[in-house]
Amino acid sequence: MKRKVIFLGYNKCGTCKKAEGWLKKHDMSYEYRSIVENPPTKIELETWVKASGVSVRKWLNTSGQSYRAIGKEKIDAASDETLMKWLAADGKLVRRPVVVAGAQVLVGFRDDAFAAVFSP
Repeated sequence: MKRKVIFLGYNKCGTCKKAEGWLKKHDMSYEYRSIVENPPTKIELETWVKASGVSVRKWLNTSGQSYRAIGKEKIDAASDETLMKWLAADGKLVRRPVVVAGAQVLVGFRDDAFAAVFSP
């Protein structure tokens, strides 16, 4: 049985385009979800951050306008709970893409990480 794959991306994001290209090249089917129009919920984030194996701080899109609007100092001082709330409220604050493949979650795109998750 194939596992359901959800791809959360932003159509103007170059990294998202590379990741989608990788999935298409490897004939992987997925459900696309706009991270801006439909950002991950707090409950999804709690599950996905844990499954990804990386800290919630690694989920921040540090090069985006949303990050700069909040400011590094305020973000550095924020608790993980506050960061989760901000991430759930603003999809552009989330590092992308986010790919949920069953119990495995990838944030960002690395060819080797995708290969490890999607190899037969």
